[in-house]
Amino acid sequence: MRNYLQFLWPQILGFLLLLAGLCLVQTKSTIEACNSSDSCPSLLSYLLPWDSKFSEIATRFHVNVPDILASNSVFPITPSSAQQILSAKSLVKIPISCSCVDGIRRSISTTYTVHAADTLASISDGYGGLVSAEQIKSVNSINATNPLTSGGTLVIPLPCTCFNNVNNGGTAIYMSYVVQRGESLESIATMFGTTFYDLETVNGLGEDAVDPGDILSVPIAACSSATLNWYNESMMVPNGSYTLTASNCIKCTCESMDIKMRCVPSGLDIPCYNLRCKGSNLVIGDEYVEHSKTGCNVSQCVYRGHRGGKILSSMNNSSYLQCPDNRSHSGASCSPSTSPYPADPFVMSPKPSPFLPLPVSKAALRTRASSGRLGQVLINVLQLFLLEFILYFLV
Repeated sequence: MRNYLQFLWPQILGFLLLLAGLCLVQTKSTIEACNSSDSCPSLLSYLLPWDSKFSEIATRFHVNVPDILASNSVFPITPSSAQQILSAKSLVKIPISCSCVDGIRRSISTTYTVHAADTLASISDGYGGLVSAEQIKSVNSINATNPLTSGGTLVIPLPCTCFNNVNNGGTAIYMSYVVQRGESLESIATMFGTTFYDLETVNGLGEDAVDPGDILSVPIAACSSATLNWYNESMMVPNGSYTLTASNCIKCTCESMDIKMRCVPSGLDIPCYNLRCKGSNLVIGDEYVEHSKTGCNVSQCVYRGHRGGKILSSMNNSSYLQCPDNRSHSGASCSPSTSPYPADPFVMSPKPSPFLPLPVSKAALRTRASSGRLGQVLINVLQLFLLEFILYFLV
């Protein structure tokens, strides 16, 4: 009988593994439906799979090194910045453009050149869980007659959302974040300065649980130039980061304390002109506080955009009953704001496109999560059955 059991055991084990594979929870992500050709700024939260230089990360995602440095509030920028090595498991924010493709939001500007030893799984691993091997296979029509070929170019479909860059009435940029083991909606909300309710609502989650590998859309508060009366220039800067403008002469930071845009000279070793407000000794970003009997008057030299290589600025005068501080001063800090995020660092499509099969609708999110729990119950039942089966033959 034991010989018979030994013969039967591989078949039983194979059946259990197959059933367990069918019952595994598939990762969830959020799709935003769209019907226009516009694009928006978006972010990817990228967990480095191995040690990488900023230049290597930039090449991997087809973005510029200065843009990655700005998104992660790394300043100043030096000739050696691109060669700075980040350790594996560091969390890096990647700025991307989120387009409308086949009725859904996604980024397809990233491509990958296949190497001899590559597999779909290894390519997927290189993007930190932001794209699956099945997605790469589907988008690039990889099959028996069209296999991976060394030297070939693959399109890497990356998740992104826009939601009109608004959250709770304020400006926001949405970041795609891959859930890690041991994390919850509460811990993720705390990490990125948002709320449990926001994450649940934005991602259409009908339940609190998230699983490792799920991709959440996280709203990041942002500063906008829309109300700043700039000349022919607009920008959105995520909280805790900065952007360079006016030929890199001006650095605009989104302050985490009050979500306000503050622009100052970048201080980079490049020729910059017209940094001083006309008729004043104040440079862009400087302010002067003059006390009076009724309060104080504040004069600020503010950035107003650029035109034809010329930096535009103007004086802004305000009066306050209570002074911003207790002394007159000039000179604003040029240092980047402190990010509230770790230093190491989707409305749904009514009919998911067959071009990108893995992202699912809100209903499917709930269904797949439920089927995952059902799968675990089935596995537990099978384990009990198997134990009784072995005991029966042994006795």
